[in-house]
Amino acid sequence: MSQDPATDSFSPLRARGNGGATLEALAYGGHLLSWTPAGERDSRLFLSPASVFRPGTAVRGGVPVIFPQFAAHGPLPKHGFARVQDWQPTQSAGDGRIRLQLRDSPASRALWPHAFLLELELHCGGDTLRMELGVHNSGDTPFEFTVALHTYLRVADVRQARLQGLKGLRYLDAARNRSEHVEAQDELGFGPWTDRIYFDPPAELLLLEPQRRLRIRQEGFTDTVVWNPAAAVTSTLPDMAPDGWREMLCVEAATTLQPIRLAPGAQWRGAQVLVAE
Repeated sequence: MSQDPATDSFSPLRARGNGGATLEALAYGGHLLSWTPAGERDSRLFLSPASVFRPGTAVRGGVPVIFPQFAAHGPLPKHGFARVQDWQPTQSAGDGRIRLQLRDSPASRALWPHAFLLELELHCGGDTLRMELGVHNSGDTPFEFTVALHTYLRVADVRQARLQGLKGLRYLDAARNRSEHVEAQDELGFGPWTDRIYFDPPAELLLLEPQRRLRIRQEGFTDTVVWNPAAAVTSTLPDMAPDGWREMLCVEAATTLQPIRLAPGAQWRGAQVLVAE
């Protein structure tokens, strides 16, 4: 990990793992921007060229950390506040890891009156990225939260991509008035607006493209969110190019509708693992 302590939270933090795999992240939002597996030239994560790097604004792409509220399902700002606060990098052994922490502050307590500690560890090596998030209740009262790793995957053309492993799962479809359905397809394709929460997903999904694959695993989270804004929704996003939707697909490890309850002193951990093939 490399960091100049004199720079601000938008200065990149970098790590190099086994085989030359690399990470690049920001202290702002605890935000992973880029992951390039060993032997590859380009990041497997999508980052919009129109992203705004400004305090108070979420970065479009990479892996935003969603806490303590998913989407607009509650009284807080959409997706909570962790993605727009300054995290603190912690010491790393320089072995392909970036570690960051976020503690409650006057700014967070003005929105959500709880004491907490978030710990994020990003680790790359060879063909694998592991992202692990820990939530600690450091106060004296219980609290509830929802949470996600809002992973933006980069694809050559989402219209040629397929996602395996969702057949038979219940899901809520925001593109159809949040109606509930059961996935009938062996492989989920893309093109129209896709905005779904899948419940009780398997331990692994497989993203297929004509020239490559990506294994997507999760631990500790109860749901998987699949999102692509397509052309119509992209036109409402000022930080996305008009055709940017073709180059990205969000597959998010999440707990969205049933909050996690933490007693004082308790902790929760969740992870998402990506394996490039």
